[in-house]
Amino acid sequence: MELPTPLSLILILAGVWTLIVWPPFLRRILKDPRARDGNGAATRFLTVHLMLISTSMILGAATAVIGVRTLVA
Repeated sequence: MELPTPLSLILILAGVWTLIVWPPFLRRILKDPRARDGNGAATRFLTVHLMLISTSMILGAATAVIGVRTLVA
């Protein structure tokens, strides 16, 4: 696939941005008192946020890879 260089760079930037922004948010979620119940088990709050963060990071990594592959190709 061929893309103009500026579009490839935007994809790379968007992917890297996603991979930088979400890990600190995950650390805050893990420390949040709503993440665990009284027995220490994960709550829906934690589960939903883990799914959101993992999906976003997977899509961010895929976006960055696509950007790099279109830049190199």
